[in-house]
Amino acid sequence: MLLMSYAVPSLSQQTVFNVPSGDVLDRRKIYLEFDATYMPQNAVRSFTPRIVVGVGHRVEVGLNLNGFSAPGNLQATPTATIKWKAYDGGKNGWAFLIGDDIFIPVQNRTYSAGNYTYAEFTKTWHTKTRATFGTYAFTKQVVASGNGVGGQFAIEQPMTGRFTLAADWYTGDQALGYVTPGIIFKMTSQLTLYGTYQVGNRRALAGNHQMLVEFGRNFP
Repeated sequence: MLLMSYAVPSLSQQTVFNVPSGDVLDRRKIYLEFDATYMPQNAVRSFTPRIVVGVGHRVEVGLNLNGFSAPGNLQATPTATIKWKAYDGGKNGWAFLIGDDIFIPVQNRTYSAGNYTYAEFTKTWHTKTRATFGTYAFTKQVVASGNGVGGQFAIEQPMTGRFTLAADWYTGDQALGYVTPGIIFKMTSQLTLYGTYQVGNRRALAGNHQMLVEFGRNFP
């Protein structure tokens, strides 16, 4: 129950579901997304709007508003991020990305500021299957009471031009510690719907599982 008291933060960048994806917006491209979760065990709902902007040189920056949930006290937490594709291997299918998120609580604060840093590799095959594997570090109070280090993984398999099966996973006993399988549906060239059901690494039978729906829009 202590773990469930931490609001699951959405990461303000392009993601598979939660884990940062190998995609980086081109310069001046904009992506807007709205995320919503529902946990049946305690009927907690959370909502997170976010924006991502491409700034060129394989770099994107973003801003989201975490901490909007009910029932419970609001913990509004603007979160700024940067993601850099430091290596893009092109035809060999490999890429290397690093990123950083800064959490700045402004309401009902339990910490002054927090940080999430990561480094990850992606590999894309000719079948368009893409795997992501990397490591993360969170400062204390962001997703757990103490500092956290672990692994982050994802797999994406396009089935058609519009429909993709995907899953991602953060290791560890913390607020992002979920296995997240689901679907990605490209409704139009600009609108994307994400649907998944997250199952906690720990205490899943005690109610640590929830629905996650994301709706995104690209602006050319």
